[in-house]
Amino acid sequence: MPNSPITTSVFDLFKVGPGPSSSHTIGPMKAAFDFRQRLAQLPSETQKRADAVHVYLYGSLSATGKGHGTDRAVVAGLLGWQPESTDPVAMLKLLRDPAALYPVPVGDKTLDVGPQHIHFERKRYDSPYANTMVLKLTSGDEVLAEEEYYSIGGGFIIHKGEPEASANAQTIPYPYSSMTELKALLTDHAISLDELLMANEMALTGRSRGEVNQRLDQLLDFMHKAVRRGLKHKGVLPGTIKLSRKAPILFQQAKGMSQSSDSFLIFLNAYCLAASEENAAGGIVVTAPTSGASGVIPGLTFLAKHHFHHNKATMRAGMLAAAVIGFLVKHNASISGAEMGCMGEIGTASAMGAAFLTRCAQPTADIGPIEAAAEIGIEHHLGMTCDPIGGYVQIPCIERNAMGAVKAYNAFLLATSGAAYFQKISLDAVIKVMKATGRDMSTKYKETSEAGLALSATEC
Repeated sequence: MPNSPITTSVFDLFKVGPGPSSSHTIGPMKAAFDFRQRLAQLPSETQKRADAVHVYLYGSLSATGKGHGTDRAVVAGLLGWQPESTDPVAMLKLLRDPAALYPVPVGDKTLDVGPQHIHFERKRYDSPYANTMVLKLTSGDEVLAEEEYYSIGGGFIIHKGEPEASANAQTIPYPYSSMTELKALLTDHAISLDELLMANEMALTGRSRGEVNQRLDQLLDFMHKAVRRGLKHKGVLPGTIKLSRKAPILFQQAKGMSQSSDSFLIFLNAYCLAASEENAAGGIVVTAPTSGASGVIPGLTFLAKHHFHHNKATMRAGMLAAAVIGFLVKHNASISGAEMGCMGEIGTASAMGAAFLTRCAQPTADIGPIEAAAEIGIEHHLGMTCDPIGGYVQIPCIERNAMGAVKAYNAFLLATSGAAYFQKISLDAVIKVMKATGRDMSTKYKETSEAGLALSATEC
């Protein structure tokens, strides 16, 4: 059995929730909700003494949290909201009035929380992760309860003192932690990639095959609804940049030039921009693997459904192939922009998208071209910075989703050209390079808006 096998579910990697950032919105919402639950379990004497709840944000949660809506996400979690069931319109209204206060239950009473209780800390905090949250229940200057959380990308959180949530590895019929180990399992057990991933998913979640397939269909539906909304919605995105939506314009342009060879790319760009613009507006999207990269796979799957006319079974198989690439990156590097820069987000999404396209194009799940496509996708995003202007998931993030999808498509073409097995660099090797590159990158280029394009804010 491999060391520390991957026990992430497809449905943990692909999560439904409000934009614009999984690490800044979904993760903090989940952490605040968890803190709310813990407050309810405190001794009644402690609850009675409490007079305030304070939230301290560090790392890029502080540096770009305002632009990402982290303060609204924290309030939503403290109010008991959950990502998938959140009304994005209601969430955008939170904290719009700086004098507004929101009741948080603590035992038999409620404590009001407002902007003054959410602290964007600029000082360095001794933490193993870039995005750290500390939530405190206080009585005057006395801290009655304190919990520390880390938002590690894609909406995943870790609670200090507790291991990262995972299933018992003994329940996984086919444990692996690398592509090398995965390929060995396929050979040793004479099993297809589709069957191996389905067996693991059923064991992890306790769902039947039909239930797994039904949820995959639901996720695709959430993705495609985001694309459709984005193709219709016009106007200006929220925030000080005043960025105009482009997806509806591109979509109409593509429809008007159906005889041109360029229309295919324009359609793909329109689909990716549509989902990404919905994310930037705080709409409901699917982390793929993050909200900041939630335009790549929705755009590609929308294309696959409406242009290639793949059936549901093929689309599901493609989603599983995409997921395994996301698992490997998350397990062996990171999908967090605060850890890896944008290569962790768009780079991973592009590799996942390339794997999706490659699997869909094959009558059987030949792992060689899938691995080659994913490796090419990551290789050509190495070193990509995360430098959002003003802390908003808009420039360069929205167009970067479209570019990541185009690279995914080209990676698919290269990998299915018949030369997949000539690829010199393995997926495992490029993920190691990705991790090392992220470690070596200056923190200025990792979601802090302190360098790169972020310094162009004055021109917007």
